[in-house]
Amino acid sequence: MNWVAIVIAAIAQFIIGWVWYGPLFGKTWMSMMGMSQQSMSREGMGKTMTLTFIGSLVTAAVLSMLVGWMGAKTLGAGIAAGFWAWLGFVATVTLGGVLFAKMSWNLYILNNAYQLVSLAVMGAILAKWS
Repeated sequence: MNWVAIVIAAIAQFIIGWVWYGPLFGKTWMSMMGMSQQSMSREGMGKTMTLTFIGSLVTAAVLSMLVGWMGAKTLGAGIAAGFWAWLGFVATVTLGGVLFAKMSWNLYILNNAYQLVSLAVMGAILAKWS
């Protein structure tokens, strides 16, 4: 496993998440979640961001293993690895939120599109640098 690539992939996912849930779709996401700017407390944000980044590192490390097992060495193969990880583990597991917790389909699509994009980018980074 290439730990430099893993850290860079985790940073990429973190940045994509910041852009996705900030300037791109932040207001839409807050509305779907029933939140307002005022309800989003800045207290504890350091802990939240730290734990989020640790999660990104774990995701990148596991995806790195998957990329290695697949023998993915090109950008396309890395993107494919990210897609299959998303389809098999993210899209299916989070579907329960719609089916049982009554999450809206729009929120499911917004969150899962982020996961798909970030896993594809991470897969591309990991395949190219592994």
